[in-house]
Amino acid sequence: MAESSVDVLIVGAGPVGLFGAYYAGARGLSTAVLDSLPEPGGQITAMYPEKAIFDVAGFPAIRGRELVSNLVAQAAPFSPGYLLGQQAIGLERGDDFVVTTTAGDRVRAKAIIVTGGIGTFTPRPLPTGEELLGHGVVHFVPKPDEYSGLDVVIVGGGFAGLYLARDLARVPVRVTLIDRTNHHLFQPMLYQVATAALSAPDISYPIRSVVRRQGNTDVLLGEVVSVGLASREVVLSDGHRLGYDYLVLAPGARHSYFSHPEWELLAPGLKNLEDAGEVRRRILLAFERAEREADPVARQRCLTFVVVGGGPTGVEVAGAIAELARFALRRDFRRIDSRDATILLLEGGPRLLSSYPARLSDRAKQQLRRLGVDVRTETFVTDVEPGYVQAAGWRIPTDTVIWAAGNQASPLLRTLGVSLDSQGRVLVQPDCTIPGHPEVFVLGDAAAYAHQPGYAFLPWICPAAIQMGHHAARVIKADLAAKPRQPFRYHNKGQLAVIGRARAVADLPWIKTSGLSAWLLWVFVHIFFLIGFRNRVIVLFEWAWSYLTFQRGARVITGQWQAEQR
Repeated sequence: MAESSVDVLIVGAGPVGLFGAYYAGARGLSTAVLDSLPEPGGQITAMYPEKAIFDVAGFPAIRGRELVSNLVAQAAPFSPGYLLGQQAIGLERGDDFVVTTTAGDRVRAKAIIVTGGIGTFTPRPLPTGEELLGHGVVHFVPKPDEYSGLDVVIVGGGFAGLYLARDLARVPVRVTLIDRTNHHLFQPMLYQVATAALSAPDISYPIRSVVRRQGNTDVLLGEVVSVGLASREVVLSDGHRLGYDYLVLAPGARHSYFSHPEWELLAPGLKNLEDAGEVRRRILLAFERAEREADPVARQRCLTFVVVGGGPTGVEVAGAIAELARFALRRDFRRIDSRDATILLLEGGPRLLSSYPARLSDRAKQQLRRLGVDVRTETFVTDVEPGYVQAAGWRIPTDTVIWAAGNQASPLLRTLGVSLDSQGRVLVQPDCTIPGHPEVFVLGDAAAYAHQPGYAFLPWICPAAIQMGHHAARVIKADLAAKPRQPFRYHNKGQLAVIGRARAVADLPWIKTSGLSAWLLWVFVHIFFLIGFRNRVIVLFEWAWSYLTFQRGARVITGQWQAEQR
């Protein structure tokens, strides 16, 4: 009678058991694999030696023997011990588990994974979600066509997280998607909510509704505040802990005030619906205050709007405010002419839209000036204070400042303890994982991807995030099929920025244009990427109405709720 000791005993040498040997071995755990059949592979090899299996849910077609051969080869570097031609007939529980086999061998293990073919060995299953390793528990793993036993935790319901979750709909994993809000937000159109062209529900959609047909997906409303890489768990703000086998971090980004966080109260940015609601409130209140102001100097301060940052968001916001003042509001007031409003767009660099070709940047500037926007380049903002903005030695009286000048990744990423770039993004590996942890992906605005020829880092745009989400799903599927991982490759789909009604610039791989043609491209591309049929119909109607009537239907001022005093 032989005795041995391992960290993990895997009962069943089929594909799930062999993958478990690889997975545990890759994390520094010693393993042994027990099976009643004389060779690895279990019934898959016996029943489907040449027949294609896993030919569903995006898995590559693969024969039984080929699958087993790949899994054995992947596990080989970690030297699992094989106890073949034996069955488990006894279990003793103490500090460790001790399993007795039909051959009289005794195997001591800290944890046991049961995958089938186990004879009289019948440990009781534990509640769903209980940790497997490090706690000495027995755990049943379902058959591979039902559930692989792996938990995929996705932090963030933006483009990367949501598209990944949808791609995993028919993959045998359990998905948990965590977000601070209950909705997915189409952020490229957020400025239209801020400038009263659309309402908040037009560009958002409940996450639960998106994935409600996915039986393997749960949604949690909560905020993840830290990640434990060693314990493989995330911690939520309410203290709840959630374990994972794969972790996908796509928490997005916030605006950066370049070491002046105190400016945020005076100059809100545009990253979520709350930001958009506050910007809209300030813009509309500025016109209301001007209507009541008798002092012409104070009135002009109310009617001066400063947009900081000449990237796509700044250009779009400045153009939208100009159209609001020039067209939508011009008949609404009795004491002021909304067309007297001054809209200043301040950019610290030499030109607007620095990521676009110079010709399109110049076109954008021309179109903004035709709308009455005062564009100032090489003008750095040095201070923001109540009633004023300091920029390039110029003191600008204004009550309304909108910030569109920079981005900063989520502070959650700092809890990983890995290398970050100057904007707080994680310097990821070619497959979008973090160094030393192939089970942790960082995607979208949280990832600093420096492995694409022609790019220092990939841009902060939704096509890059969507493609990263698709890539992470492909990697997880490849792992389950025991296939090698492929590096992420970004395919440039181009970029679009709208300046106003029938005014836009388009920098696409197959065309570079401006004006009406670029605007029509912008309209149809954004309608296509909106989630939800209702959203597409409503937004298309709102845009058509605005185009024909020059009106904006979401000019509602809201503020913080307060109880009525009686």
